[in-house]
Amino acid sequence: MSDCLFCKIVAGEIPSKVVAESELSLAFYDIAPQAPVHVLVIPKRHLSSVNDVTPDDLGLFGDLMSLVQKVVGDESVKESGYRLVFNVGEDGLMSVPHLHVHVLGGRRMTWPPG
Repeated sequence: MSDCLFCKIVAGEIPSKVVAESELSLAFYDIAPQAPVHVLVIPKRHLSSVNDVTPDDLGLFGDLMSLVQKVVGDESVKESGYRLVFNVGEDGLMSVPHLHVHVLGGRRMTWPPG
């Protein structure tokens, strides 16, 4: 989508600090981190949210989760723990309508999240 912020990052039109990349997914640091480790992992192909994932997207979703595993290892939070967050829709506080998972770690998470 030409007006999607994350699609512009994938296209290289907007700079980002890339953490990891695969053929289908991209991971980069969040510009407003909520934890010492705050990385966004997105599919390179535009999907508006988790609601748009179909059985045909299982390979893409698997690739996304594989990149999450690389990120948590590279960011040294795999053993200590981390939180994965998918925000969906307005009530879910999704600010960019492109499927993405927040990888949060580097400190003890609080409950309820926020």
